[in-house]
Amino acid sequence: MNKKICVYTIAKNEMKFIDRWYNSIKDADYICVLDTGSTDGSFQKFKDLGIIVEQKTYENFRFDEARNDSMKLIPDDAEICVSIDLDEYFEPGWTTFLKDKWRENIGRARYRYTWNFNPDGSEGIVFMADKIHKNKAYKWKNAVHEVLVPTTDQDLKIIDIPNIQLNHKADNTKSRASYLPLLEMSVKENPYDDRNTHYLAREYMFHKEYDKAIEMFFRHLSLPTARWDIERASSLRYIANCYKHKGDKKRQEDYLMLAVLEADYVREPYFELAIFYFEDKQFLKSAFTLNEMLKIKDKQINYMSNPACWGSLPYDYLSMCYYEIGDYKRAIISVEKAIELDPNEDRLKDNLKIFLNLLNDSQH
Repeated sequence: MNKKICVYTIAKNEMKFIDRWYNSIKDADYICVLDTGSTDGSFQKFKDLGIIVEQKTYENFRFDEARNDSMKLIPDDAEICVSIDLDEYFEPGWTTFLKDKWRENIGRARYRYTWNFNPDGSEGIVFMADKIHKNKAYKWKNAVHEVLVPTTDQDLKIIDIPNIQLNHKADNTKSRASYLPLLEMSVKENPYDDRNTHYLAREYMFHKEYDKAIEMFFRHLSLPTARWDIERASSLRYIANCYKHKGDKKRQEDYLMLAVLEADYVREPYFELAIFYFEDKQFLKSAFTLNEMLKIKDKQINYMSNPACWGSLPYDYLSMCYYEIGDYKRAIISVEKAIELDPNEDRLKDNLKIFLNLLNDSQH
């Protein structure tokens, strides 16, 4: 069967990312770009690289429309379509892995996606993304946080190819100003879309519109399609965060506890509840909650995960809890585990010296 690959995307003023992006995808059979109004030379750069490129500007931009227009550039004989943005790049070998696994009855392929990196270069949030699809079988939907939806009744399979690694290094200088109105538009168009309802609530929270955020998170939790317990727990954690900023500690604690009950097999709700207790100087409760969290050994791969839950920070907090309650032996054990996970943090080493001295003094 034909296994030609086409990488396609939309772009605007991405000159600083083009070389890294292009070098990671140049093994594809086709590369297509819809430039949405670059003024930094990106459009000419795409042309110089031999990419199939057109330019189109929009009076009222929305991501689904632009991405669907970019799909019109894909040649008819391309079987596999790969949508990646300019601030993303593949690790080598991805085309070989993709062609090896692709079959006629496949509609989508999921791959390993590192959404961000920690300051030390280690991976942050990692999950399986799914923007590889069969040509002419899908379209994009939603003004922002757009998703692929089928356009045929074919019974197409979804496969996982974890050997394919895509990395994301975002341009944090770009404005997110358009996201809020686009999310409001998206939820107005699809009021039962649980995913974008959650995102809209989160965006209100980012804009410090806490009452609007709380109302929209409750709406998300009420939707019949909002069944993913990890996302539901995330909404509850965000509600707690909104109440924190409103100065309502009682409700903050209540919703963090509800988040734990909603998804008691992931670390994030426990971690936020433990920090709440620590900041409230309830050190025994904080230590208990952290110990319950650390019993969870199965790390979930999803975009709601918090890498801090798996680093040195839980043991760091735990050591300080034990220090506050005078249990210096456990404080030492905990900070030593924190140092194992973060051997370059001098503060942890200083804390260890303090705990050792305190233990020594208490024994004399």
